[in-house]
Amino acid sequence: MARATTSTRSKTAGTKKTTTKTTRKAAPKAPVAPKTAKPATKVAPVVVQESTLVVSAPDLKKVDLVDMVVERSGIKKKFAKPAIEAALAVLGEALAEGRSLNLRPLGKVKVLKSKEVSNGTVITTRVRQPLETAGAAATAPKDDAQGPADTSD
Repeated sequence: MARATTSTRSKTAGTKKTTTKTTRKAAPKAPVAPKTAKPATKVAPVVVQESTLVVSAPDLKKVDLVDMVVERSGIKKKFAKPAIEAALAVLGEALAEGRSLNLRPLGKVKVLKSKEVSNGTVITTRVRQPLETAGAAATAPKDDAQGPADTSD
């Protein structure tokens, strides 16, 4: 749009009076092309499959982890607990350093990003588990022919 500005000044008894007028000129409109109707194309309907709702299990606490390890391995709780705590400490330190973990049957744990917050560090990871671990091999305990290991050391 183009603007034209005119101003007039008039002197009246020692004071100056300024009046400004602004006028707008309409911009020329671009020619509009007529819309042409396109023939409707038929789109094949898409069948939507019902998704299954995945409900996560409750959090696995350290006490529960120790109990499960004692049950699977057959060793005494007083021997299992310090070993599990040491392993968790080493894993936590490795993740804090940004190291990837490749631990079968858990899988490969890769650190994507890390962020310091007021009460700790938030570490975003990606876990890739092998297919054979996700099946029955991870849930079924293996029975040894010899029985539980001797823990009399």
